Amino acid sequence: MQTEETENGEVEVWTPEEVEKARDQLVLIDVRTPQEHALERIPGAMLMALQEFRPDCLPGQGAKRIVLHCGSGVRSGKAAALCLQAGMDQIAHMEGGMGAWKERGQEYIGTDISSGAPRKMRKDD
Repeated sequence: MQTEETENGEVEVWTPEEVEKARDQLVLIDVRTPQEHALERIPGAMLMALQEFRPDCLPGQGAKRIVLHCGSGVRSGKAAALCLQAGMDQIAHMEGGMGAWKERGQEYIGTDISSGAPRKMRKDD
């Protein structure tokens, strides 16, 4: 894990591999739109779209770290900055977002083109 300094504090930057390895120890929050989340998502990720993002509505970080993600890492970085502005002292986001997650061959829930139903997928499926 790396860190990134912002004007409001330090943000942890996790790779998709680090997120996958620590899945039981974190809460993954998707800040993409509901439409993007419905089309494809990381299993277990909760949705809090950036356009309605409220740091005060995030779960506490007592036992689990919050890691934000989006499509590329840009929106999750903006959401992380909002968290720091709201007074949170620890927040993380995933480098490269959903694009990097898929590119590295991690499992995700996608939409089956033939049926429209959700199904588990990987890059080479």
